[in-house]
Amino acid sequence: MSAKLIKGTEIRDEILKEIEAEVNEVKEKHGVVPGLVTIMVGEDPASISYVTAKIKTAQKLGFNEIQDSQPPDLSEEALLGLVDKYNKDDSIHGILVQLPLPDQIDEKKVLNAIDPDKDVDGFHPVNVGRLMIGGAEVKFPPCTPAGIQEMIVRAGVETSGAEVVVVGRSNIVGKPIANMMLQKGEGANSTVTVVHTRTKDLAGHCKRADILIVAAGVPGLVKPEWIKPGACVIDVGVNRVGEKISEKTGKKIAILSGDVDFDAAKEIAGWITPVPGGVGPMTITMLMKNTLKSLKFSLGIA
Repeated sequence: MSAKLIKGTEIRDEILKEIEAEVNEVKEKHGVVPGLVTIMVGEDPASISYVTAKIKTAQKLGFNEIQDSQPPDLSEEALLGLVDKYNKDDSIHGILVQLPLPDQIDEKKVLNAIDPDKDVDGFHPVNVGRLMIGGAEVKFPPCTPAGIQEMIVRAGVETSGAEVVVVGRSNIVGKPIANMMLQKGEGANSTVTVVHTRTKDLAGHCKRADILIVAAGVPGLVKPEWIKPGACVIDVGVNRVGEKISEKTGKKIAILSGDVDFDAAKEIAGWITPVPGGVGPMTITMLMKNTLKSLKFSLGIA
């Protein structure tokens, strides 16, 4: 029997409807809407694609969305000045500096300059610390891990007491989702193991998992025999493995593969996310949710 698909596109649409309704309510009661600015330096194609999707989503939700595009030769000092300007702007509740940045700019210095209370990406050291403490201290969980947790909860997967194995230890996905799953609260209370490229018996650890979260960036890393029957498998990997001609447009498009052998795994797992259409659509969604939260924090209604 095939696993139940956890479709990020469907869950995204549910959450965006909830956000839109809440934005309208806040606007009616308080006369303000969430303000989100994206600063992009240069013209990286992947960044342009992501930012375009973010702009469309924010505008559809009724946000005050500002796209601040800067030339690739922008100085670090000038970028820090821009960040400071938006830190002081009360109409802006979320600041996103799109990465990567040109070589003349220290990414760490710029990200650390963002006001933690406007850091809706959740990458500032203050927000990392808040996440580690957990509970009411958490303001902005990182967007992809937050999306993963939402998918697990909304799919009806039991997390309390579950064995969770996270494959990957990045600061963007692996470490934060591991921390989130072991906290007290809904969608958590799990026993968490983090494995990586230096782990002995990687397959053995994966086989124990009731919930297997794979974020290694290696196509087809997790084999079907590594999966516990009935487990929930969250595949975060989005790997370009080739190209094909689109039937709709006639243009070349990328062939994407996850970190899990999907076709074989779906016959063993209880739940599984597809690639594409799984975790990917959740990242921008949770960015919007964090920006709304930031507005509510500023109004004292969060």
